[in-house]
Formats: sequence, structure tokens, C-alpha cells
Amino acid sequence: MRSRPSSAAALLIVGMAVTLTAAALPAQAATGQVVVFSTEFQPLDVYDNPTRCTKLPLAAHTLNNQTDGDVTLYGDPMCMRAVVTVRPGHGSHVPPMSGSFRA
Repeated sequence: MRSRPSSAAALLIVGMAVTLTAAALPAQAATGQVVVFSTEFQPLDVYDNPTRCTKLPLAAHTLNNQTDGDVTLYGDPMCMRAVVTVRPGHGSHVPPMSGSFRA
């Protein structure tokens, strides 16, 4: 006699499929620019429509979020340790050794 999967097992399988599908969908990327000021002797660094983890210049001093979404500053170059979130139309001093940002 064949055993049939229980309702709980079937729900678990459906739940896992939904979770994996949702994780595979790309997040809505912010549009606009992130502008980083480093020193008076360097031009501004402008990042158009940033979509991935982006390493900040070593001398980064301020970040201006001109996108339509939040920008998060990270304390490492791989966007793993969030430090501060900058709302659209706002700016922030870049904490020393921040490392990277993601929009």
C-alpha cells in the first residue's frame, strides 16, 4: 500500500516553493544618483542608478542620496555590516572606514 504525503508535508513544500520564488525576484532598484564628496582636490564621485554593493572611495567624506530609495552605508567593502541609512533627498557624513554602500 502506498502512503500519501500528509497535508503538513504538502504545505511545507508549497511554502518552500513560494519562499524560493520570492527570493529569486529582483528587488526594485533605486533610480537617480548617489554623489560622494571626498576632498576639495578631487571631482565628485557620481554613481548613476546604483544597483549593487559599491565600494566607497577611500577618502569619502559625505554621501548625498539623490535616488528615489534609501541608501545604506556599510562598515565593510562587501555590504555586510550596516552603519547608517540615508533617506532620499538627504545626505550624511561617511563614518570613517565605512567601506561601501547599497541603494
